[in-house]
Amino acid sequence: MNRHADRDADGFQRDAKKHLGQNFLHERGVIERIVQAIDPQPGDAIVEIGPGQGALTFPLLDRHGALTAIEFDRDLHAPLQAAAREHGDLKLIEGDVLGVDFTALAAELGVEKIRLAGNLPYNLSSPILFHALDHANAIRDMHFMLQKEVVERMAAPPGNKVYGRLSVMLQAYCTVTPLFTVPPGAFRPAPKVDSAVVRLLPRAADSIGIDDRARFAAIVRAAFGQRRKTLRNALAGTMEAETIAAAGLDPGARAEQLSVAEFVRLAGFRAA
Repeated sequence: MNRHADRDADGFQRDAKKHLGQNFLHERGVIERIVQAIDPQPGDAIVEIGPGQGALTFPLLDRHGALTAIEFDRDLHAPLQAAAREHGDLKLIEGDVLGVDFTALAAELGVEKIRLAGNLPYNLSSPILFHALDHANAIRDMHFMLQKEVVERMAAPPGNKVYGRLSVMLQAYCTVTPLFTVPPGAFRPAPKVDSAVVRLLPRAADSIGIDDRARFAAIVRAAFGQRRKTLRNALAGTMEAETIAAAGLDPGARAEQLSVAEFVRLAGFRAA
């Protein structure tokens, strides 16, 4: 029995690891559209999250010449490094992206801001997005492939049935622009749902208007904790109904009725 039979000619394992949420992108047309959307420029420090088997990594290297990638699966490290030599300079960070300090990484790469990209595992997409928000001042933009329904939640307006905590938190700190949908057949193995590519542009710090990020996050989390509750009830123990009214909002409204700007105003309001 050939112990290498489960690997392809480049040394990559043929089968994706389900417990890591791996779905390897292979559709060339989709890959080209992502590279065009990113549009690498000289001097850019591009950081790819989850390069997998290099479907996006190698075209980005061909276009840009250098790339930093963060990969959790140790079995991918050696074949990635070996295959990358034909395309450009790959700096590979081994480990969990949630443990990577993007602010420190930008400094290490000698730039003020990095550019993030990647096909995010469905089971970790929200934690990765929130982790990126924590370092938004060191990120110029983000181009991610995600489950389509997650992208819809990210970009949803107030009143939409999928407008929620993720929508408010991301839109408060970033401009969220869905770019295009990707069918299951573009991946191996094919997932059971559509995917989508989204662009996030972090807002300038002086345009956000949030002085206390922890308070803002706590209020948004509480407001959407039980969607059917009114603000008066959802924020009980966090903010009095009189304070909500004094901020110019209806205590009888539900969280999905408030705009991002209204959440910012609510979190920033202090009763006299």
